[in-house]
Amino acid sequence: MVPVTDLLLEGVRLMLIGMGIVYAFLLLLVAILRLLSQATQRWAPTPPPAPVAVSGAGPAPDPSRAGVNTGLPGELLAVIAAAVSRYRQDHPPQ
Repeated sequence: MVPVTDLLLEGVRLMLIGMGIVYAFLLLLVAILRLLSQATQRWAPTPPPAPVAVSGAGPAPDPSRAGVNTGLPGELLAVIAAAVSRYRQDHPPQ
């Protein structure tokens, strides 16, 4: 028969080994992610600037005048712009 203290000490030892392995894995994961982040920032092309969001209930801007190529036919684009404008009129910002 094994004394209870020996079993408790064995349990604590196994717990510490398990927690040490998990901690080491997490540290390795953080280090790899940092290296990948630095590599991405160094070698990845810079993204184009984000378009400015239009707020308010005014009419939707015409993308053809802004130099944006949406790839949509003009008639469909006009319908979408009218729907957005109507939605903004019916739902004012709070």
